[in-house]
Amino acid sequence: MAARMESLSELVNELEKDRVEKFGELAGKLQEVSRSAAQLNETTDMLRRALANTKARGQWGERMAEDVLRAAGFTEGINYQRQLTLEDGSRPDFTFMLPKGLLLNMDVKFPYDNYLRYLEAEGREGKEGSCKAFLRDVRARVREVSTRSYIDPEKGTVDYALLFIPNEQVYAFIHEQDPSLLDEALAKRVVLCSPVTLYAVLAVIRQAVDNFALEETSREILSLYGVFRKQWEAFMDKLDLLGKRLFEAQKEYDTLMTTRRRSLDRSLERIENLRTGGDQNIPKEGELFDEKVPGEDQRPEETS
Repeated sequence: MAARMESLSELVNELEKDRVEKFGELAGKLQEVSRSAAQLNETTDMLRRALANTKARGQWGERMAEDVLRAAGFTEGINYQRQLTLEDGSRPDFTFMLPKGLLLNMDVKFPYDNYLRYLEAEGREGKEGSCKAFLRDVRARVREVSTRSYIDPEKGTVDYALLFIPNEQVYAFIHEQDPSLLDEALAKRVVLCSPVTLYAVLAVIRQAVDNFALEETSREILSLYGVFRKQWEAFMDKLDLLGKRLFEAQKEYDTLMTTRRRSLDRSLERIENLRTGGDQNIPKEGELFDEKVPGEDQRPEETS
């Protein structure tokens, strides 16, 4: 019995020792989690304070837009311009250069204040009030974009503008709380974009630009081919004419080197015979050069 009690006591001691070790590990992990949570809360508070500032919020939204543009392969000064001043003095955040000289304007808007109040509200009434105020803010931003000169086809823009909301959660909240708001914006020719949907729009723009460039290159190639073909035909005409002239010159040369030369050689032989044999058998006038060269009385065919 004593042995069993001693064995049981040892087992209890081991379990207690293991419990203390496990509890120590758990306490350490809890402290680590607590520190991480504190850091997360601090970071969240810093982000909230930063986004509470309208200017800082606007800069952050523009930075998000630039990240999306960079990911889509857009280059400033080539595919888009920032803060381009329009004729009425308004300045959209981004202006995209499209084929045929068209422009597409985009503003970055981040209606955050009432959305934050919605997140922080505890009661149902508080959340509903903040939600309605937030949706009013979004409609106001849509109205701002639609009433400016961002949409003016007579002055070279397309017939719609983009409104970029640089947060997927906020964009999804709009769609969830009031889907008709997106349709209202479209009716005003304003397209609301989140980072993901903006990337999709930019991909379509990029494809249109590439297709237009390919079309322009093909048209230029066809134009150059037409010019080359005319020049080539003129070159071949001149080359054919030169060939005919060279052929006629070769015929004249062959005549001089054969028939005419033999005639002159025979005349020289007669002269030599006369020189060495005295005045015997002196040919009559006109008999010294009595060989008629074929074609001598015919003028060469004129070529133009």
